[in-house]
Amino acid sequence: MNHELTFEDEVRRNIEQMGRDAALQEISVKWIEAVLPFHYAYNFRWLGRPIIQVPQDIVAIQEIIWETKPDLVIETGIAHGGSLVLSASMLALLDLADAVRKGILFDPRSTGRKVIGVDIEIRPHNRTAIENHPFSGRIQMIEGSSIAPDVIEKVRSASKGFKRIMVCLDSNHTHDHVLAELQAYGPMVSVGNYCVVFDTGIEDLEKNHLSGWKWGKGDNPKTAVKAFLRTHPEFTMDRTMDTKLLITSASEGFLKRIT
Repeated sequence: MNHELTFEDEVRRNIEQMGRDAALQEISVKWIEAVLPFHYAYNFRWLGRPIIQVPQDIVAIQEIIWETKPDLVIETGIAHGGSLVLSASMLALLDLADAVRKGILFDPRSTGRKVIGVDIEIRPHNRTAIENHPFSGRIQMIEGSSIAPDVIEKVRSASKGFKRIMVCLDSNHTHDHVLAELQAYGPMVSVGNYCVVFDTGIEDLEKNHLSGWKWGKGDNPKTAVKAFLRTHPEFTMDRTMDTKLLITSASEGFLKRIT
């Protein structure tokens, strides 16, 4: 008996059962609504930097990076830099794993794999903290609108030479902005890798939770994802991820490139 295969089969069945449980799905959305006024996602850090993600999504990104082994991660939205540090640390672990497999000495200063972060405004105190972080050598920051032609060209130029590319979108959450990001950065995603679109869950919240936001029901990352997928069959929505997470800000936002 292969115990590992037996375990994986049990996990698969558990996820499928959760996916069929409509009441459980509803409870998960209600829980997110309940903690939203407390800015729950602000409570967590990755290696010292605020990450502004729910823990489930942090685990999901870790799983995806370890499974798909990207050489480059492109992220829109920097904030305090926690997400950049998460990606950079995971890429460092991939380099370490490669060194172990090859039986060679791992140089922690190596910057083979890297992260590109884009933000319309990188506040000085955040830039300083990120640049002083131990993983800063793997991080390149570009300031400007993620959908501005010159910024897109800078990212495209910095991406040359990388074979496996992953993208995470977490900046302006309006439909038009996210759709423009998907159209710009989606083609950069390598076959077998992911484009993760955050805050798609805005579409699932009650209207009274959206007061003061530029985005809301009918105008958010999830509506952009659906519009993008209608004309981009090279991507498929990996529902297994948000089904098993239950608590996620990226429901229906885990897009895997298949061709």
